Amino acid sequence: MAKESFDKEIQFLRMLSLTSGAYNRKQYAERLGISIHTFDKTTRRLKEIMQTVSEQRTDSEPGKEMNDLARFQYGESAEPMLLFLFRAKSMKETEVKRLVLLLHALQQTPLTAMELLDACCEDLPEDMALPDEKTIRSDLKYLEEVGVIRKEPGGRPYRYLLQQDVLTKLTAEEQLELYDFVDIMANTQVPSVQGYLLRDSLKKAIALSYPQEEATEPFIYKYHYYSRILDEAHLYTLLGVIRQRKWVQFIYYSPKKPSSYSSQNTNPLFEREAEGRLNRILPLEVVYDHQYGRWYVVGYQGRRGFVKFRMEGITQIEEQDAANETYLNQLKTQWADLSRYSWLVDTGNTVTVQARFFHPTDGQRNFILDRVKLQGQWGTITPESSDTFLYEIRVNGTTEIKPWLRSFGSSCEVLAPRRLRQEMIKEWKEIAQYYEPVRENVQLPDHDEIE
Repeated sequence: MAKESFDKEIQFLRMLSLTSGAYNRKQYAERLGISIHTFDKTTRRLKEIMQTVSEQRTDSEPGKEMNDLARFQYGESAEPMLLFLFRAKSMKETEVKRLVLLLHALQQTPLTAMELLDACCEDLPEDMALPDEKTIRSDLKYLEEVGVIRKEPGGRPYRYLLQQDVLTKLTAEEQLELYDFVDIMANTQVPSVQGYLLRDSLKKAIALSYPQEEATEPFIYKYHYYSRILDEAHLYTLLGVIRQRKWVQFIYYSPKKPSSYSSQNTNPLFEREAEGRLNRILPLEVVYDHQYGRWYVVGYQGRRGFVKFRMEGITQIEEQDAANETYLNQLKTQWADLSRYSWLVDTGNTVTVQARFFHPTDGQRNFILDRVKLQGQWGTITPESSDTFLYEIRVNGTTEIKPWLRSFGSSCEVLAPRRLRQEMIKEWKEIAQYYEPVRENVQLPDHDEIE
């Protein structure tokens, strides 16, 4: 899959999930910065990918349509449909066919690279080009790196065997326990894409011993941030360049702009200025915001200094030259000092936030205190009375901590700073207005009338 195509399909799926299918074709195309023709072509491409993935997965429903992506049901939330793009993005059709044949040949007995070359050439379709020895050895190296196969002890020529300890060395009950663990971690931890893919592979293995569907679906999760997994497409690229101390270049589309993508026009007659902005940064770290399900990349950009970008707006990312290690370490030290009191990535003026939290009144477990201890970062907790406790923290600005405080509802009262307290009062008054009746004396029908 081409890099530009993948970026476009990520933004396409993100908008589809966030708008729940509320736009028509023209509105989608305008928001994406592409033509209606390109929109239709992308839709057909995604339908083809979806159909191919559905055919390969035994647990998928036949006849699943693109429209279903925008209609999430609670019971289906443990199967985020946006994952299908990851399942199809990484390899060409010829690579998929070749690797399937190699793995099939290695199921029974260890084989050398030349024996695998012969087996692959015998079973490949006539219309596909035959691989050479270099291609097969490259495939074997890749499969060995990802842990799918292993070399057998002994000298040259090396013999390879399928790595299937999860099937041969674990009992059926142990396989089920492993599946349950991966299932929980994939749904509750970040990043999650690789966990979902591993879970699907384990489900196929468990189906041999537990054909009933209930055995592999003991839990139902409410997946809150469907588009979060799309941002993971860039996550490992950015983590890789951070480890290698490299600069990166990308086109960025601000969430405040009306367009979230713009196609690369090769015809000069239709060339137009893109809404996105070209950026070149030296990435320092990646940060995840659990409150909104967003990924951020923090980097250094010369005259602009330290910059932050939401990962959902990044497209066409490219690795560039490497930076000096001493220079990079200096920047990391400066950023650590600048962001010392950042609730997330805010670098505003440092203020002290004080809030009063109220214990639950029904005598149940004090989940309010537990949550503040878990999520309150470096803030301090001081008992005040049998019903309340005080929470105090120094942060760079109040923009990022405000949603967290607001999420406690009536169990939290902001005391300081005064400006933040006034902002919270104003917001709660606005929310209260939403619940005022449209007209007074509205009579609800009786139960018998409803029936």
